[in-house]
Amino acid sequence: MESPLDPAVAARLKRTADGLVPAVAQQYDTGEVLMLGWMDDEALHRTLTTGRCTYWSRSRREYWVKGDTSGHVQHVKSVALDCDGDTILVKVDQVGAACHTGDRTCFDAGELPLS
Repeated sequence: MESPLDPAVAARLKRTADGLVPAVAQQYDTGEVLMLGWMDDEALHRTLTTGRCTYWSRSRREYWVKGDTSGHVQHVKSVALDCDGDTILVKVDQVGAACHTGDRTCFDAGELPLS
């Protein structure tokens, strides 16, 4: 299947065996890490062209746009690949909660103890 992405971008991506790349959503102005989702080429293309984060749901096996059902929209401010091309960083302006539990971030369930 041909990628909908710019060939230069598609060539940089290192995908998992199922064609996905982890995408970290970060609040653009505070640096707060909000959540991790998964994108394939189509989800990344939609994110880049619509200004709204689109992810691939591994459990439902379908695309979902953050906020379409909850109203907790992610407005894309910038998108970057890491040095290896195996992780996407999406800086967003998050409206409301990022986590499906209703929390602002998926990473506030408590820190793990260090030894």
